[in-house]
Amino acid sequence: MKIHSLLGTVRIFLRAAAPLALLCTFPIHAQEQPPASPDAPPVAPAQEQISPNGDSAIQPASPAPSEIALKNNRLFYVLANYSTVEKHDQFGILSARTKFKLSVKTMSDPVTVSFLGVIALMGQATNSEPSYGQGLKGYSKRYATTFADSGIGTLMTTSVFPTLLHQDPRYFQLGTGTKWHRAKYSISRIFVTRADSGKLQFNYSEIVGNAVAAGISNTYHPDYQRTFGNTMTVWGTDILLNTLCNIAKEFWPDIRRKIHNHKHPSDM
Repeated sequence: MKIHSLLGTVRIFLRAAAPLALLCTFPIHAQEQPPASPDAPPVAPAQEQISPNGDSAIQPASPAPSEIALKNNRLFYVLANYSTVEKHDQFGILSARTKFKLSVKTMSDPVTVSFLGVIALMGQATNSEPSYGQGLKGYSKRYATTFADSGIGTLMTTSVFPTLLHQDPRYFQLGTGTKWHRAKYSISRIFVTRADSGKLQFNYSEIVGNAVAAGISNTYHPDYQRTFGNTMTVWGTDILLNTLCNIAKEFWPDIRRKIHNHKHPSDM
């Protein structure tokens, strides 16, 4: 029983850890933005549009969604990161098409594909799901399950619910204030998000989206895993890991900038 319980715990962790890497798949772009085209929609710095305390409305960047070029600002120079808006970045409203492109680019990123392969390999090594067996067939089942868990979670929280509810799935860096204040801000973004209209709303896309994804996963996981308790455990773990990811997104740009300045002091 102890071994079975341990394997179950490992499986839950692996299912939850994969979405973390995916949700951390957002920005390592250049420090300076290219000049805007005369035909481009008006945009404004993120800091001017975001209220740190969430007590005032945010003005939309443009009157209508427009096609926005997605930049992969890799988190820790590795993890794909298309959805972080740093303090001095310019941005506009995401169209429904762009929201779905976020999921597609995240899931098709070579690092994402490789990372999920490693997760599946770890499951193979520990035989985390005995019913899948071993060999190529067992590995294929583990990889397909891991990819589906991560893909559905990403799709729900980044594309489907943000489109249906007109919410912005991106993380907007605060970038100023004390470390503690910024940490509290990043944690709060799990529950508060920016609407396409510019106002702050409850983050249904994150909370409900992850719950729906956890529920959908029950349709293809083994019967003994299809319990309410297991589903809530996976959902809660996803929320916790996404919270940690928000903290990383808040402070990584500062760390990256310090590394850059240390390597290139003449650019300071």
